[in-house]
Amino acid sequence: MAYPMYEVDWSVLPPEQNRRFNPAFNIATIKQVVNEAIERVRMPTPTRLRDLIRQIRAARTAAEERSVVNKECAYIRSTFREEDSVWRCRNIAKLLYIHMLGYPAHFGQLECLKLIASPRFTDKRVGYLGAMLLLDERQDVHLLITNCLKNDLNSNTQFVVGLALCTLGAIASPEMARDLASEVERLIKSPNAYIKKKAALCAFRIIRRVPDLMEMFLPATRSLLTEKNHGVLITGVTLITEMCENSPDTLNHFKKIVPNLVRILKNLILAGYSPEHDVSGVSDPFLQVKILRLLRILGKNDAEASEAMNDILAQVATNTETSKNVGNTILYETVLSIMDIKSESSLRVLAINILGRFLLNNDKNIRYVALNTLLRTVHVDTSAVQRHRTTILECLKDPDVSIRRRAMELSFALMNSQNIRAMMKELLSFLERSDAEFKAHCSSAMVLAAERYAPSSKWHLDTLFRLLLKAGNYLRDDTVSSTIQIISAAPTERQAYAAMRLWTSLERSAVSGDATEKQPLVQVAAWTVGEYGDLLVSEASNAISMVDEDGVDDFVRPTEEYVIDIYQKLLWSTQLSITTKEYLLLSLAKLSTRFTTRPSQDKIRVIIDTFGSHIHIELQQRGVELSQLYRQYAHLRPALLERMPAMEAPSGGARDDSDPETDAPLDSSHDAPHHRTDQDALLDLIIGSEPMSNGDAEHETPPPATNNNTSTSNDILDLLSGLDLSTPSVTAPAPTPVTNSVPASNLLLDGLFSTPQPTAPTGAQTETRVSALERNGLRVEFVVARGSAPGSATLTMRAASSARAALTDFLFQAAVPRVSTHTTSHTCHLAISTRSTFRCFWVLRSSWY
Repeated sequence: MAYPMYEVDWSVLPPEQNRRFNPAFNIATIKQVVNEAIERVRMPTPTRLRDLIRQIRAARTAAEERSVVNKECAYIRSTFREEDSVWRCRNIAKLLYIHMLGYPAHFGQLECLKLIASPRFTDKRVGYLGAMLLLDERQDVHLLITNCLKNDLNSNTQFVVGLALCTLGAIASPEMARDLASEVERLIKSPNAYIKKKAALCAFRIIRRVPDLMEMFLPATRSLLTEKNHGVLITGVTLITEMCENSPDTLNHFKKIVPNLVRILKNLILAGYSPEHDVSGVSDPFLQVKILRLLRILGKNDAEASEAMNDILAQVATNTETSKNVGNTILYETVLSIMDIKSESSLRVLAINILGRFLLNNDKNIRYVALNTLLRTVHVDTSAVQRHRTTILECLKDPDVSIRRRAMELSFALMNSQNIRAMMKELLSFLERSDAEFKAHCSSAMVLAAERYAPSSKWHLDTLFRLLLKAGNYLRDDTVSSTIQIISAAPTERQAYAAMRLWTSLERSAVSGDATEKQPLVQVAAWTVGEYGDLLVSEASNAISMVDEDGVDDFVRPTEEYVIDIYQKLLWSTQLSITTKEYLLLSLAKLSTRFTTRPSQDKIRVIIDTFGSHIHIELQQRGVELSQLYRQYAHLRPALLERMPAMEAPSGGARDDSDPETDAPLDSSHDAPHHRTDQDALLDLIIGSEPMSNGDAEHETPPPATNNNTSTSNDILDLLSGLDLSTPSVTAPAPTPVTNSVPASNLLLDGLFSTPQPTAPTGAQTETRVSALERNGLRVEFVVARGSAPGSATLTMRAASSARAALTDFLFQAAVPRVSTHTTSHTCHLAISTRSTFRCFWVLRSSWY
């Protein structure tokens, strides 16, 4: 008898007609079918996943979407309360979608474990997916999954084993990784390629999580490179790359496989068409990229390994097709490998030329990658990158903002003393048309480059002036001060040129009304015109060439009245900052001593008097103080507003750092005339230019008792610089004032030695000579001898000068802390018949020796 209707499922045939009949299995199957039928009758069919997605997408508002989600979550919770839910798999799938939308779905974690324990593959697949999304090592529930994973890793079905390996790699905690690492290591040796590649990827994740387990996988990992399956090769190379990046010892261990990697890569290049691995005419580009990256790691700082891979890298660079994006990807990895290993110079030039071709590509992503790579490798071979300078400068005009930024950074990296003129010209054009976000960084880098590579001072000044004009208010604050310092230290002819050039820019800004956008330019121009305004309006300015790089001379010598009118227009502007107006107001006051005509003087005075009632307190104070220079202090105005001396660069001059302790006195001695002149000038400006007893050698001073200016001078110096001309040491009483004393700022050896003692040496005693200072023709020597009294010593200072000019008013002081002292004054003769005054200290101290 035939039963055609039962050909699909023979298990439901009558027992006498079915030799495979199993009563126990038949009863279990019947029970399950009956339970499912009862479940379907008792409970309505739940919404399918696609229907839920359709409902959520149809929601018009967020509140309506939340209503749909909450309703569905409530239904899913109710089904989870049932012991044997037929729809658990469907409900977990919907819950995972709800979780992806950002709604809480933690209540489905245990249901995922139930699905994982199910014998059905469809249930396991959804269960493991839910475990990967809803569980992590911070959840205690994930500990319950360890046994399920171990059972599934030993399954006979490769897809079940693959699910378990994927889940283990995704949610493995350190404890779980240590428990199951041996199972993963066993599966790496499996003959099944599908399981082998899954196990290799799982080992990759385990090593990243627990690096201590790396040694366990070493023997099995090396055998992965002998496989012919490309999936296994990719996972094996990925695993070895991770090991080499994390452990130097493992890196040295795997350097032996460089020939194997070279052979695999060569086979890929020379292999014919393979439909299984071909991507746009390139044989398995994914595997090629992985191998190139591993070669880069193995060949870094290793000449032998680099030599072994030079030929294959050159072959890849020359044989790869560049018309497709796949070929460009392989070439990019090849370039990175060539630049990182110890490759030959010709190979590096080839790599940089490949990047140069990338710059000509129509794809902006490839151009960006090329610029980014050139920026990282420009220090390796700068000359090779310089060949593509023109193409890089063309990228400054690219519409893409990221490409322009990288091109700008690379342009600054390529600057040197040979190409500074051409590069700066292009960057100035870029600065003028660039967006606001580029101006600050670009202008700052241009200032530094101009300072470092300037071929001449005139070019340096012209470049700074163009920057002030084109960068506007985006310049850094220190650019103003550095430009002023350069102008002040320039020769007189260059200072006149700067004043004329800046006046032209200042006039244009005032007339066009855009001075508000170029306030750093206004500040520098105001300072320069104020200092050198006499050179600006004098006839001597006609002899200075003002032809710029474009061959245009647009300078017209202004009159004094016109200069004041421009200043007035700027000072009356309501848009300029207070700082800029302070520059302008002080500059205008200085012009009162530079201009000679009476109408100019009167006009300047009227403008300054107007600021005496300004609403801003700083400008009002300046206006009042400057107005006083036209009234009761008119005789001080020329001295106060005279031209400033040359400013020193912030870095300072060259210094001898061989002995800092002895350099400090020498520097003070060397700079003493300069400091003394500065004090004189400062005191002359404040209390007049009459002679005063400030300890200066240049003034012939009467005794202190009859000169009232002595205390005044000392008080002013105390207020301005903290110098104390008569204050004694902390523990020593004040010495008797000497008629021809010098300021404390001119002391040579103040505080250098702690306990000098001025008793007469005994000829029979043993002397110890110490050379304290010997520089610039001045020699200071100390002679120490044991004194006649117990616990005493004699210290004699001898100073000699071999300089041509006589030294006058030489002052010696020594500070002696925490000892009782007796002071006397002595006079010694220098080598060149000059009389010098110094102070010695008689020290009684039992612990001298």
